[in-house]
Amino acid sequence: SENSSVTLFREYLRIDTVHPKPDYDAAVQFLERVGTDLGLACQKVEVCQGRVVLILTWQGTNPRLRSILLNSHTDVVPVFEEHWTYPPFEAVKDSQGNIYARGAQDMKCVSIQYLEAIRRLKAEGKSFARTIHLTFVPDEEVGGHKGMEMFVQRPEFKALNVGFAMDEGLASPSDTFSVFYGERSPWWIKVKCMGSPGHGSRFISNTAAEKMQKVINSFLAFRESEKQRLKTDSSLTLGDVTSLNMTMLEGGVSFNVVPSEMAASFDIRIPPTVDLKAFEEQVAKWCCGAGDGVTYEFHQKCMDQHITSTDESDPWWKAFSGVCRDMKLQLKLEIFPAATDSRYIRAVRHPAIGFSPMNRTPVLLHDHNEFLNEQVFLRGIEIYARLLSALASVPALPAEG
Repeated sequence: SENSSVTLFREYLRIDTVHPKPDYDAAVQFLERVGTDLGLACQKVEVCQGRVVLILTWQGTNPRLRSILLNSHTDVVPVFEEHWTYPPFEAVKDSQGNIYARGAQDMKCVSIQYLEAIRRLKAEGKSFARTIHLTFVPDEEVGGHKGMEMFVQRPEFKALNVGFAMDEGLASPSDTFSVFYGERSPWWIKVKCMGSPGHGSRFISNTAAEKMQKVINSFLAFRESEKQRLKTDSSLTLGDVTSLNMTMLEGGVSFNVVPSEMAASFDIRIPPTVDLKAFEEQVAKWCCGAGDGVTYEFHQKCMDQHITSTDESDPWWKAFSGVCRDMKLQLKLEIFPAATDSRYIRAVRHPAIGFSPMNRTPVLLHDHNEFLNEQVFLRGIEIYARLLSALASVPALPAEG
């Protein structure tokens, strides 16, 4: 009696694509099987050893027009099974229709919703001028460096002739649907402090620890100011402010030895409204103010600040927002607070929207007991079917002749 789309969703959730050893082969085989069943063309691109991007294509009637790209990632984050009510890879459905599994929200739901929306449109005999591509990429949960970041530089990606892309968003506990038109830039900074070493019984001057204290104070004072700015201004969301957290602290060899070197690592997420050059100058001042021998290095430094237009004069946004108005979906436009593969798509100058149609749903990505209700899931298929119909029917743009 279960809806066949829900059954397919649960089947996908049972494929163990958890890091550090995701079973990508099983996921690709499953998705390729579904795509073939739908009559979609299939292409596999190995961007590096063991990392395959699967492309499924529904050819449009006018291949000259730019295409619609539906992106999703196949990997999921690790679990702590002792904190789960049900085994995280069994896709148990409770009496309320809640489906529990890692990836239920992030983002295997969206992958199946894309496919089932296309199944619905094909069953209705629909066809569209614009081609629709679905890409299923690896390694998003570990930064996308062996996935979308490499794929967008490949000739196979350029051949997709992308006009507009959709990727993952977040669940929303309220009636509204979150839509993400940009992302914060992730910066991972490691600060090293060199100082005078010596015996732990003495008051040694100019130690690494004293300098590190000044560095940490400067960084965390800024963190507190941004935290308060978010707290006191109700118009702001997390994506509108710069978050900063100290995530690692290293140094020392023994209780009775003052170390000559200490290091602290910071995870910083910067909204596109911030001047990145000025922000780095501020980081340099904090380090310089801590004393001599204080240096910093980047382990990640994303400089792309492209955002996608949400102006009604933009034909892509007009098509997207028009469907939402017709379906009476309340949208909340936001900057994504973390990072998704959309940033790589925007970096190569393609507009991309982050959108997962899950309202009235607690945000549980990366959390214990991640779940999605089957009715919310099914409603999402209907929403995507309407969105695809509109986006794939956007008339030829001036640049397309």
